[in-house]
Amino acid sequence: MKPGIIDSRRGVLLLALGLTAIRLVAAGSIHLTEDEAYYRFWALHLQLGYLDHPPMIGWWIRAGMSLFGDTPLGVRLLPALSCGLNTWLIGDLALRLGASPRAAFRAALWYNATLTVCLGGMLAIPDSPASLFWTATLWALARFWEHRRAGWWLAAGLMAGLAVMSKYSGLFLAPGVLLWLLAVPGGAAELKKPGPWAAAVVAAAVFAANVVWNAEHQWITFIKQFSRVAPHGFTLAYLLELAATQILLFTPILAAYAALGARQAWRERGQAGAAHLMLPLATSVPFAAYLMLHSLHDRVQGHWPAPVFGAMAICAATAAERFAATPWQRWLRRLAPVAGFAVAGATFAIMALPTPNLLGRLDPTLPLRGWGRFAADIDALRARTGAAWVGTLSYGVYSQLQDEHRISGPLLELVERDRYWAGDPGRPDFTRPGLVVDLSRRMKVPDVLRCFTQVTPAGELTRAGGLAHNQRYTAFLVAGPRRDVWIQGCPDQISPGVWR
Repeated sequence: MKPGIIDSRRGVLLLALGLTAIRLVAAGSIHLTEDEAYYRFWALHLQLGYLDHPPMIGWWIRAGMSLFGDTPLGVRLLPALSCGLNTWLIGDLALRLGASPRAAFRAALWYNATLTVCLGGMLAIPDSPASLFWTATLWALARFWEHRRAGWWLAAGLMAGLAVMSKYSGLFLAPGVLLWLLAVPGGAAELKKPGPWAAAVVAAAVFAANVVWNAEHQWITFIKQFSRVAPHGFTLAYLLELAATQILLFTPILAAYAALGARQAWRERGQAGAAHLMLPLATSVPFAAYLMLHSLHDRVQGHWPAPVFGAMAICAATAAERFAATPWQRWLRRLAPVAGFAVAGATFAIMALPTPNLLGRLDPTLPLRGWGRFAADIDALRARTGAAWVGTLSYGVYSQLQDEHRISGPLLELVERDRYWAGDPGRPDFTRPGLVVDLSRRMKVPDVLRCFTQVTPAGELTRAGGLAHNQRYTAFLVAGPRRDVWIQGCPDQISPGVWR
């Protein structure tokens, strides 16, 4: 092995280890987001599927909690470690695709410099395992192309199956691999061999566990996720928003290099000696195309494209090799990762500030602040009003309160009961009054009356100083449920858009 390649792999390994150490410190120090608190609840009830997503993130959180307890570090342990492993895989994958040692290290560095990864690489959300297994699939395919050993097809199928068990975006790997084989010289011939089809069988076998679970639960995850595919209206606003958001999250300079890398991949797809960028590009195209189509009728959340960020970082880093002829180009290339790391550093510094602080409503970390005190305030209000249980109208508020362990009585979310378990021993005594608490903008007496016969204002509360509308909450004392809210919840009683 050439010294440059050895040095590159050593450099990527040191980079991955260093960044992982930083992420582990941050993971144990920063309060969980609402979504993380919700997925933590999954880890307490392990299944082969859930209403929102396949089960992988729940399993990961449970594994981390078994080592470090029910703590932020326990919840985020595997996501933080997986981001480090993904960093190493991206660097090694770039080498195997023919990138220079410098470009391979740059790909690993630039992947971590994107805001999505720099700020969110440690978060316990489904995109974390989905991103790792997506990259691992490409890595196994590159190993196959390098050695032409059929066993790597089976490894690729296993990784693709695990990607789908993390998030259904992994399903786009299959058409992406097909597109790759059809686009590169000699690729179509592989379709006449058993390797690709064996990989598909392995992936399907892994995913079958979630399919069976859905069949036993009225296909709830499929209905929730695949119902988004059907268009309802047409607008270009969300497409423009998608483009702008992803350029910002990938950071503008890196996004420009990634576009140049995509063009290079297409132009050089058949050239001997060129970097094999069609693998990361082609496997990303079907998913990217779907996101663009989806944006023509609905919003695409900023983190959805995260699984393809590694592939695009490889394209960007490889293309950047060609733009170093002038001092300005070399300066721009060195500047490329600065924006992401600078924004992330500033964000983590703000998190160290007290609550509240001089930033006031401009503090971007307000959603993470004040939950412990807020939960204690709610429990004190519950005791003063004589409520036997506490309810919320949103899974986010419910999950954060549940994570704090400060509510003495039973706690439940009243709206989407399909997210939870009917056999949970924490069923409240609905013959006694309860305290319903949520953001003030969601709490309207007429809407709560559609679910309970008695609704009495019980007070106003604030979290993290009450600086913004998302820190102001209203509480109602309720009694006399009009239906079995434990099993059915109150979804058909809600005015459209009120409790979202």
